[in-house]
Amino acid sequence: MNGILIIAHAPLASALRQCVLHVFPDGAKGIAAFDVQAHVPPEETLVGAGQALSLLDSPQVLVLTDIFGATPCNVAQKLVDGVNSKLITGVNLPMLLRTVTYRNETLDALVTRAMAGGIQGIMQVATTAPQNQVKKKNDQNNDHHQQ
Repeated sequence: MNGILIIAHAPLASALRQCVLHVFPDGAKGIAAFDVQAHVPPEETLVGAGQALSLLDSPQVLVLTDIFGATPCNVAQKLVDGVNSKLITGVNLPMLLRTVTYRNETLDALVTRAMAGGIQGIMQVATTAPQNQVKKKNDQNNDHHQQ
């Protein structure tokens, strides 16, 4: 089973892990989070992230970070080897839930699933009456609202 390591600006990594454990309470052992603290040197952050990675005790690990080019991603790039660990940046909750759901697949398949979950979880939602709902001409009650 693949391990999952979330590295993000504090407190996002821990918050995402807690959200996932709300849905998958039995997944705690295989999901680790490392919160990157402000004003901590990258070298120190790398050591802490490496310790979090080693705690997973998993043959393969998917590392998820929040923003490309920021410290969490830069640190993660130094941790992953591209074979036993892969890195995706731009983590969101739909991506993470998809990742946990399919973490028994190969690492390459898991990367594909995670990216699809992240992208499919982003959508514009109507801010007015439900889409495709047409007001009837003879509707006498003009004061009703959709809840």
